[in-house]
Amino acid sequence: MKKVDPRKYNLSSRLNLEKDSENTYYIVVNRKSRIIMKDGIKIKNQATQIKSFDSNAKVKLKTSTPICSKTKHFLFNEDIEIVF
Repeated sequence: MKKVDPRKYNLSSRLNLEKDSENTYYIVVNRKSRIIMKDGIKIKNQATQIKSFDSNAKVKLKTSTPICSKTKHFLFNEDIEIVF
């Protein structure tokens, strides 16, 4: 995987974004606190922004933090897979 400049997709430069050879983008979230619904909505908006530039892109969330069950369900419905 290689790092991608998020500013190319009009996203914050603080976002950790990676891409693999199969046109899959990974939004990387590494922190200690739980990912809640507010974060889930933000991740969905970031994924939508990436897909607006690259329509064939697949977006996944790569994290090691706990995720709220409501947020897991929300991201699943938005076709954003969670990778631990």
